[in-house]
Amino acid sequence: MTKLLVKLACVPMATVNIYEAKTQLSRLLKRARAGEEIVIADHGTPVAKLVPIDPPVTPRALGGDRGRVWMAPDAFEPSSEQELAAWYDAPLVTPTAPGAAHRSRRRVTRKQPR
Repeated sequence: MTKLLVKLACVPMATVNIYEAKTQLSRLLKRARAGEEIVIADHGTPVAKLVPIDPPVTPRALGGDRGRVWMAPDAFEPSSEQELAAWYDAPLVTPTAPGAAHRSRRRVTRKQPR
């Protein structure tokens, strides 16, 4: 195990220029998946590093938030006429700053059925 770590530590990172990175991105991604770190350079100046992402330590289990998330009992109940009127007749833009009263207020109006 330590010999492998020493080998990996001694391997220099591959450096590619931006043009090569654009044209060979699929190949570079395969190399990164295999564990290689690749430096992308602009005229010889390193600007980015392509590295593999560590897989999650444990697989995600369904129901992990059970008991922490709740839904109001009336969440899917139909809205009352009063709530609908407040929703559709309320102004979308209300002035909040002093002197902003001159701004127009947009209202949403219901289309009448034909």
